[in-house]
Amino acid sequence: MKGIILAAGKGTRLYPLTKPVSKPLLPVYDKPMIYYPLTTLIDAKIKDVLVLVPPGEADAFVSLLGDGSQWGISIRYKEQLVPRGIADAFLVGEQFIGSDDVCLALGDNIFYGPVFRAKIAEALQNLDASGGASIFGYHVRNPWEFGVVEINNDGKAISIEEKPVQPKSNYIVPGLYFYDNSVVEKAHNLVPSRRGELEITDINLAYLKEESLWVTRLGQEYTWFDAGNADRLYEAAGSIRMAQRSGRMIGCPERSALSNGWITEEDVERIAGEMAKTSYGRYLAALAKGLA
Repeated sequence: MKGIILAAGKGTRLYPLTKPVSKPLLPVYDKPMIYYPLTTLIDAKIKDVLVLVPPGEADAFVSLLGDGSQWGISIRYKEQLVPRGIADAFLVGEQFIGSDDVCLALGDNIFYGPVFRAKIAEALQNLDASGGASIFGYHVRNPWEFGVVEINNDGKAISIEEKPVQPKSNYIVPGLYFYDNSVVEKAHNLVPSRRGELEITDINLAYLKEESLWVTRLGQEYTWFDAGNADRLYEAAGSIRMAQRSGRMIGCPERSALSNGWITEEDVERIAGEMAKTSYGRYLAALAKGLA
C-alpha cells in the first residue's frame, strides 16, 4: 500500500499565519503539523509516501522531512499545481500509486487515542479481506456540521450526507481514507462539484453504491482535530500538551518506526542528539534507552 499526504492547500482560513509558511508546517504544540499524519501512515505500516505540496514550496518540506530514510521509509514530493479538491490527490499521484492500494491522509488532520494503531489495523483488515474502501466514523455531538455516515451492524456504510439538517447518525467522516486501486479510475470519472472541486465524498459514494465502503468506528475515547483554523489549531495544541503529560508522545514518527522495526534504538538516539535541548529530543533519548 502507498500513502499520500495532502499538504497542498493554501490555508486561507489561517491567514496571515500561512502567508509565509504552508499550513502543514505550522507547529501543533511541540512538533510540525505534518508529523501527525506522517505518524499515522507509519502506524499503518506504509513505507512509500508521497507528499503533495503547494507550487514552489517543496524545499521547505524537504528541509523538514528529507527522503524519509531517518524513519526507514521513502518520501517523495509532488506539486499540486491547481487546488481542485481532495480527490484530485489520486490524479496528481496516479503514477506514484501505480497498481497498489492507497491511503490518503489530510495534512491538517490529527488523530490519537488509547489504541488508535489497533483501529488502523482493523480498517486495513476490512480492506484486505473484501477490497473496496475503508474509512473511519468519528463520533461527535454536532454531526450536522460535517459529512455524516450511517453504518449498519456489519460495519458497512449505508448512507453519507453532507451537513444534513437531520443527521442519521452521530458519526462523521474524518480525513483518513484507505482505498483499493480502483480509486484512481473512480477519480477520473468524477464530475466537479458546484464549487469546482473533485469531492472525496463522491469517491466514498461510488464505493457505497458498490456496497464496498467499510467504516471503523472511533468512539468518544478518541480525539480528532481538523486543525484548519486558528481556534482548532489552538485547541489541538492544548489537547496534545495535556495528553502528553502521561509521558507518551503523540505524533512521533520515530516511536512508530521503532515499533515497526524499521529503525533501531541507535537511530533514535542519533536523532535525539540533533534536538537535545528540546522536550521532543529528551523524549527520543528516553525512547532510545527503553524508558519511554
